[in-house]
Amino acid sequence: MWKGADRVSNWVKALRTPSKGGGSGTIFGSKYLPAQKAAVKPGFLYEFPWEPLGGAKYVLFLPFLYIVAAGLDDSDNWAFHMLCIVALRYIQAQFWHFVSRNHAISGKTRVQARLVEFAQVDREENWDDYIILQLYVATAVHMLPFLYCYQGTCHSYRDFPLVHGKGLLQLLLIHAGPTELIYYWLHRALHGHALYAKYHSHHHASFVTEPISGSAHPFMEHLLYTANFAIPLLGTWAVGGASIAMFYAYMLGFDLLNIIGHCNFEFFPVWLFKALPFMKYLIYTPSFHSLHHSRVHTNFCLFMPIYDYLGGTLDPKSWDLYFNAAEGKAVPQRAPDAIFLGHGTEVLSVFHLPFLSRSFSAKPYKAQPWMYVLWPMAVQLLVAMRIFVGKVFVADKHRLGKLELQTWVTPACAIEFFFKGQWSRINSYIEDAIVKADKQGVKVFGLGALNKNEALNGGGALFVQKNPHLKMRVVHGNTLTAAAVLRKIPADTKSVFILGATSKLGRAISLYLAVRGVKCTLLTLSKERFDKVVDDCPKQFKGNLVRTEKISDGASFDTWVVGRFLSNKEQEVAPRGTAFHQFVVPMLPEVRSDCFYSNMPAFKLPAEAQGFKSCEMTMGRSEVHACHAGALVHTLEGWDHHEVGPIDPERIDLTWNAARKHGFELVADEEWVQVNGGGMSPTASSAGSLAEHNN
Repeated sequence: MWKGADRVSNWVKALRTPSKGGGSGTIFGSKYLPAQKAAVKPGFLYEFPWEPLGGAKYVLFLPFLYIVAAGLDDSDNWAFHMLCIVALRYIQAQFWHFVSRNHAISGKTRVQARLVEFAQVDREENWDDYIILQLYVATAVHMLPFLYCYQGTCHSYRDFPLVHGKGLLQLLLIHAGPTELIYYWLHRALHGHALYAKYHSHHHASFVTEPISGSAHPFMEHLLYTANFAIPLLGTWAVGGASIAMFYAYMLGFDLLNIIGHCNFEFFPVWLFKALPFMKYLIYTPSFHSLHHSRVHTNFCLFMPIYDYLGGTLDPKSWDLYFNAAEGKAVPQRAPDAIFLGHGTEVLSVFHLPFLSRSFSAKPYKAQPWMYVLWPMAVQLLVAMRIFVGKVFVADKHRLGKLELQTWVTPACAIEFFFKGQWSRINSYIEDAIVKADKQGVKVFGLGALNKNEALNGGGALFVQKNPHLKMRVVHGNTLTAAAVLRKIPADTKSVFILGATSKLGRAISLYLAVRGVKCTLLTLSKERFDKVVDDCPKQFKGNLVRTEKISDGASFDTWVVGRFLSNKEQEVAPRGTAFHQFVVPMLPEVRSDCFYSNMPAFKLPAEAQGFKSCEMTMGRSEVHACHAGALVHTLEGWDHHEVGPIDPERIDLTWNAARKHGFELVADEEWVQVNGGGMSPTASSAGSLAEHNN
């Protein structure tokens, strides 16, 4: 028996390929291509025949839909029942995905501490191919004129009664006998060096499994499994016990047990195995199969550990791990070092939560047109969160080196932050979360996006004022956001036009640039707010700050720093070749093809980041908003101050240097539009930024 378990986790690599023009052919139009083949040496019939179709593979369900819709179904209503089973299989998988990734439900009894990565999500993207395969195989057998003839009578696989009670017992016994036995020895054979390298290593590349991981196998493996799993269905038919209910019971029951073995949290009650010790040989647990993925050469059974016991492959640690996991000891719980608090954007963004959509959340958020049919469902989900959750909740967990990190979410969409009547409710959510995190022993609490809106809570200052004894540090992270914006402004810039200039970020950027000799024209209707900015500027540089109330004055500037929304008409004021350096949410619509629009200030995470299996809204993979990175830098540096309220311009360079020291990399902008054949630099990096030049 080959025992190369130590090689398994290094065999797969995520393939990340940005594409300007479009998607990868998946249903979500992702710019990421599927991961490379995960097997060591992919063998014959490794890929499913419809793999080239990508997301278009779902057209394979259309013939069945047509048969049902056109009233062409047979006397068994075969197409109708098969489609019902298909739908229920997807619903069941989605339910268990929600449960397994919902930390409030499954977080305390985790089996494995390691975290899922993007590579695994991509590798298991086609987990549902077996549903299509089994649908067509079962239908092909059903359509045969006959399976056998005896004494002049031919018997076909059709004309099933709806239910046959005795047949369901026969189904169970046939599965427990031939199917479990054959699977056990087939599974052991797949762990032989040749078959493992060609096929089964694909599945074992997932050290930490998720509910659908049990279905992520190459085509050849699924052919073998389908043949074996057909034995109970054909055997029950052969002894006269077949029924339509048999197909529902076996296909859905099989999926359920397969999911249980891969869900990575323990939920079987301890009293069951203490009261009925023999049960541990009749039904496996999530921890039992988890050992197979971590130790590779033990616990080969399908669902019944009795076969491992008889075959001498039962891992002696199986029951110790089960009891530890069931009691919450397998993965010890401790407070995270840092928390970042986000919130929803539009209504449909609820589907981007990691526990609601595995594939969609693993790609930068963008609502596709077809998704708007789900808008009523999204509203219902948000209402349910408001009623049944009614507080900030954990969306995901990550690691950065030795730091334990979590992302929490305020149950509110962006538009709610702009209604003053909602401010009290939203602030109560945030304050309750801050107090809770402080009691847990969290070190840093980062406020993302509108959670630190100036009008809402003074950039987080309200919470520090109301809770003066906080041991934890509250951080809006905008010092690093300001640094990120400034690093994109070329070193030879002499003047800038600033919109949103008296906001927290606009003020800091204006003061930073003014001190470095840049003439800053601030667009604001409030002389009082402008005067406050000027008052904070050193006397010798006050002349570099100029106020205007006219957007038309921006026509003489080719560098705009934008902190508020600009209409199409306002953008037309900018001269040809203007660079819009933006920190506005949402980002500006790119209506000027002759101008450059910077990306949202963001950072790529250091190499030691782990467990980032979902994208932070519109950010790319392993990228976070600059304010999130700012909270992480605050934690890594061990700074003992709250970063709330106004930004201190004198800390901008300090914060930038700390981020660079810890391996955070500023996410590069898309290429500048080539204007008049000119070779404009993609970002300020080639010529150096103004901030670096003056640093």
